[in-house]
Amino acid sequence: MTSRSPRTALLTDHYELTMLEAALRSGAASRRCVFEVFARRLPEGRRYGVVAGTGRLLPAIEQFRFGDAELEALRAVVDEPTLAFLADYRFDGDIVGYAEGECYFPGSPVLVVEADFAHGVVLETLVLSILNHDSAIASAASRMTSAAGDRPCIEMGSRRTHEEAAVAAARAAYIAGFATTSNLEAGRRFGVPTAGTAAHAFTLLHDDEREAFTAQIAALGKGTTLLVDTYDVPTAVALAVELAGPELGGVRLDSGDLLVQAREVRDQLDRLGARDTQIIVTSDLDEHAIAALAAGPVDRYGVGTSLVTGSGAPTAGMVYKLVSREDASGTMVGVAKRSKDKASVAGRKYALRRRSARGTAEAEVVGIGQPPLDDGDDRELLSPLMVAGRTVSTSTLEDARERHAASLAELPVAALRLQRGEPAIPTTYLDPL
Repeated sequence: MTSRSPRTALLTDHYELTMLEAALRSGAASRRCVFEVFARRLPEGRRYGVVAGTGRLLPAIEQFRFGDAELEALRAVVDEPTLAFLADYRFDGDIVGYAEGECYFPGSPVLVVEADFAHGVVLETLVLSILNHDSAIASAASRMTSAAGDRPCIEMGSRRTHEEAAVAAARAAYIAGFATTSNLEAGRRFGVPTAGTAAHAFTLLHDDEREAFTAQIAALGKGTTLLVDTYDVPTAVALAVELAGPELGGVRLDSGDLLVQAREVRDQLDRLGARDTQIIVTSDLDEHAIAALAAGPVDRYGVGTSLVTGSGAPTAGMVYKLVSREDASGTMVGVAKRSKDKASVAGRKYALRRRSARGTAEAEVVGIGQPPLDDGDDRELLSPLMVAGRTVSTSTLEDARERHAASLAELPVAALRLQRGEPAIPTTYLDPL
């Protein structure tokens, strides 16, 4: 079996290349252009979004190449001159954008691509597929970790999504504050910390819980977490403490009324002398369930399906639009879509986060054609990501994680409310003077 090519060129839509072919024929393909990625709105009721996927996107753009196999597959799609162009394709433009982990709002110019039309237009699908997925997951994860407070969240949704989406989701969740993932490929590929113990199948494999717990403790130590709801929770908790003693690391609850059970189990553990044993809860949790469990003696949350599906918003709704192009005289002119409900704002954008003297975010200020003026307390949001087709960003996954915590901390307190509401801060456009 041959290894899979790392090229990403065919992770795109048919119409990207037919547009390219037509532009090459008309002579417009060489016009300098500015494309921008933004969301017209946040998912209903959300107060902020989180940028994620940039660290996956930049290498994907560098790997956007058309080799012999890709070109052969396209012979029925485009003509020979277009194939010749694609054979030499290498993105050679500039990209600036919001740093990964940054919060964003409607109209935020999350990514700005400057290149000729031919080199910029073909990136649309790749850019959106990565940013829309990862930002949706990170946005949901941020709401979950905010609801959890200082109680760690565990990502465990691999079995509820596509195998590659699971890896990307684990990475995005980590940026937004999740402590660990169950996905080993996310650990190998991105360095996300991994964790896991046992499922119900392990208990059912053995003749009884005593045999199962004994085997797990022997293999993983007394600090392991035992799953105690396969049969009868109080019986299992008593057995777990009998076998591991007060050094028992944790017990996991995966069914029933989690709040009631957590309180009962905490009382039982304390009576048995296992006061340091943690309680981990799983079972279809989302940010609202986590918030409801805040009053209970829960130590960690395991989240799966709701996380990897964006907790009801599986895409960030970002679009990739041409906002400026070179005219016949060589001057850059703003262009915009005007159709009902999908209008865009013409002109190249610059953005800063307007903040109060205390450092609290007050508005997303977007300058058209030129950067808005900093009144002394503001923070610029766009930073170089690629120059002449080469990645210049040195941001790491840990940087993105820290950046998200800092970005979220400067938002108004209302941003953390789970009730439906408007974006935490308004977006203001400033026309050039």
